[in-house]
Amino acid sequence: MKRILVVHFSQTGQLARVVRRLLSPLGEASDIQLVEEVLRPRRPYPFPWPLWRFFDAMPESVLLEPPELEPLSIRPHEQFDLVVLAYQVWFLAPSGPITAFLKSEAGRQLLRGRPVVTVIACRNMWLTAQETVKRLIHEAGGLLRDNVVFCDPGSTLATLITTPRWLLTGRRDGFCGLPPAGVAEADIAGANRFGSAMLNALRCGRERAPAPMLAGLGAARVDPRLIFSERAGAKAFALWSRLIRLGGGPGAAARALLLALFMVYLVVMVFIALPASLLAQRLLHPLLARRLDSERAYFELPSGR
Repeated sequence: MKRILVVHFSQTGQLARVVRRLLSPLGEASDIQLVEEVLRPRRPYPFPWPLWRFFDAMPESVLLEPPELEPLSIRPHEQFDLVVLAYQVWFLAPSGPITAFLKSEAGRQLLRGRPVVTVIACRNMWLTAQETVKRLIHEAGGLLRDNVVFCDPGSTLATLITTPRWLLTGRRDGFCGLPPAGVAEADIAGANRFGSAMLNALRCGRERAPAPMLAGLGAARVDPRLIFSERAGAKAFALWSRLIRLGGGPGAAARALLLALFMVYLVVMVFIALPASLLAQRLLHPLLARRLDSERAYFELPSGR
């Protein structure tokens, strides 16, 4: 009997559906004990998000200042053969509750010496968040074995409209010729193929080997066109987060003014700078192709293409 711990926080419910479908082969196996830990922030995050609360979560998310969590339902000293850590991406960073788990003593104790598989459900930019999560897992003494990513299949420009609409209103249906927001239902339905591969690997003891468990399944596919845009966005978010935090905590007048300026800046970036950046990258692709291929190969690890 092998014990698998799955830790997640899903604000919209989408990530929870992905996780349960992905792990369904393990849940049905008689030789696997699946233990689920749903993270519970002491101050719950609303869904749909009120507009101001949504943007007000940005500085602490980016600066990895975690919210307080309710105590875990499991004991920190419990032993597991594998930890599955599933998270959303907020402002190119891991969501606050996942950061809180990774930085807590209980979370670090649960990860210490354990193989870890990360699972991401997001719009399309996850590289910066995963680099942060990899570092926090390493600092806790965990051993990253694989990463599985589920992205919204819509175009970059379409999802800049459909994703905020979903988060701020709760409506994710297609409209005005735009596709529905979120991970495609077909991708969620097919997520169990990763669970089946994970089950086979566990039965062979491969979680203990310093090698990926999901090689050959295309577990994390990178769109190279977004690499430079995400890198620039991450730097901008970090700069603005530090500036806004100088204005104080949530509710401070100076913070509110700086946050309003950031919202204006973001609109300009999204509708002017980002399309220009994508066009420039397309024109310069022949010159950047080798570098982008190298970066894509790096970010698609551990399992690789």
